[in-house]
Amino acid sequence: ASLHILKVEIGGDAQSTDGTEPSHMHYENDENYFRGYEWWLMKEAKKRNPKIKLIGLPWAFPGWIGKGENWPYDYPDITAYYIVSWILGAKQYHDLDIDYIGIWNERAFSSKYIKLLRYTLDKHGLEQVRIIASDRLWEPISFVMMIDSELHGVVDVIGAHYPGTKTVPNAVLTGKKLWSSEDYSTFNNDVGAGCWARILNQNYVNGNMTSTIAWNLVASYYEELPFGRCGLMTAQEPWSGHYKVESPIWITAHTTQFTQPGWSYLQVDGHLEGGGSFVALTDGLGNLTIIIETMSHNHSKCIRPPLPNFSVMPQRATFYLGGSFYMVETLQVWHSRLDFESGNSSLFQQLRPVNVWRGRFSLDLNVDEVYTLTTLKTGRKCGFPEPPPPQPFPSNYKDDFNIRNPPFSEAPNFADQTGVFEYFVNASDPGDHVFTLRQVVVQRPITWVSDADQTISVIGNFKWVNMTVTCDIYIEKPRDGGVFIAGRVDNGGIYVRRTKGVFFWVFADGTYRVTGDLAGQKVLMKGLAGVRDNAWHTLTLNIQGNSASGLLNGYLLWENVTISNPGNGWAALGTRSFELAQFDNFHVE
Repeated sequence: ASLHILKVEIGGDAQSTDGTEPSHMHYENDENYFRGYEWWLMKEAKKRNPKIKLIGLPWAFPGWIGKGENWPYDYPDITAYYIVSWILGAKQYHDLDIDYIGIWNERAFSSKYIKLLRYTLDKHGLEQVRIIASDRLWEPISFVMMIDSELHGVVDVIGAHYPGTKTVPNAVLTGKKLWSSEDYSTFNNDVGAGCWARILNQNYVNGNMTSTIAWNLVASYYEELPFGRCGLMTAQEPWSGHYKVESPIWITAHTTQFTQPGWSYLQVDGHLEGGGSFVALTDGLGNLTIIIETMSHNHSKCIRPPLPNFSVMPQRATFYLGGSFYMVETLQVWHSRLDFESGNSSLFQQLRPVNVWRGRFSLDLNVDEVYTLTTLKTGRKCGFPEPPPPQPFPSNYKDDFNIRNPPFSEAPNFADQTGVFEYFVNASDPGDHVFTLRQVVVQRPITWVSDADQTISVIGNFKWVNMTVTCDIYIEKPRDGGVFIAGRVDNGGIYVRRTKGVFFWVFADGTYRVTGDLAGQKVLMKGLAGVRDNAWHTLTLNIQGNSASGLLNGYLLWENVTISNPGNGWAALGTRSFELAQFDNFHVE
């Protein structure tokens, strides 16, 4: 894929589409630069391409930043300190140089904060870190930059999301680099590949954008979460090792293998007469790369925005090379054809070089094709070993969290949807529960979407119907603390608040509940359990057909609760509120 840019989330302990990512500062007096997977991912990217550009952007922030308000700009010095700490931690602990920093994903910006961020970066010797704003729409950021010269001076790149290949006059007038700083987000079949081919070219041709960033890199999250398989490739079975190199990867290669950051787009009208587009780029040292796409309307629809009708037909295109390119004699050719009839797409194949005669050459273009013509001879279509076959999630799965030096801060396969669940070492425990899983977010974050009021992490196979979930639980919050285990959990991601399922709750006040929803509104059964805080108890939830029962410490506590819906879903665990709690010896069958 030869990617030029990797953009990562600066975790904010809150839901950011398909789960929560941990912050480097859960609390005001807390700093840890080894949480989550983004540090690992950036280092892996740098191993493959040391020159890859790195971008950090927050979706959410820990609650302490807003001192109780759901807003990150009331104390801009604190927010700037928090973001700069992340950049400094990347360098100090991982030797990673962050190239660009964003403001707040798809939410409001504050001019005062952006200026203070620049000041804080410079004060810490981070002059080379550039600022992107505002990762939303072209306006109002472009207009405000036009009337505020100080803001204009500190914003280096205007980044818009899902611009539909178009920009606006004010953005062009700023004279700044224009980027589609989030785009694609489309199911990664051949239509997704067509979408990606079209916008990679037309974001420049129609909108003067010199960068396009795909959300997301790789679909490594449960497919039934929102925007399942909207990655450039798919690797959503860590338990089997199965993965699939999808067609958008090879579409990417048409651009990324034959250009680099620092190359310049030639200012040509890139619209083809018969429909489709082309771009031409140079390194300024005599190399030339031309990328042509002829994607038809129905085979290149992205998830958003709606795509106006257009037509593409087979055509013969003649290109004229002038100036220093007049001397070019041959161009290497790479070709892809998306085949929607038979499904036998041809992806990123090297064809015979094209001869250029007196600065001109012609090409017969069909519909739904991509061509790269280049002076570079470095293109490679890499093979890869046959991945292991796909397997469903294990139908009998245990985790005792007994790992002394875990490679990551979070347990595998658990997908946190509100709150953050981390490996924890109980130094004072007599021995049974030294290594546990602990929910650590104790205050509602500055959210990006409507996180639940409860914390929850899901795991397993969404298609599961009958299941037994067992887990040892430890309530840390006296009086109104509480925890749950659950089955047939039907939702997550941005929809986590509306999650339904079968939830078995126990509370520090000695009561229990069975509810049909995470919010706890639909009570199916309640009573006394005798559970107390700061003691270990074992919960078991059994769901068979349309009936459920629950055990406490191996003894039946409730039974014959009728379950109408949902009919299937994940297993889960979580807490009643943003509170500390521990889990151990998780088992689902």
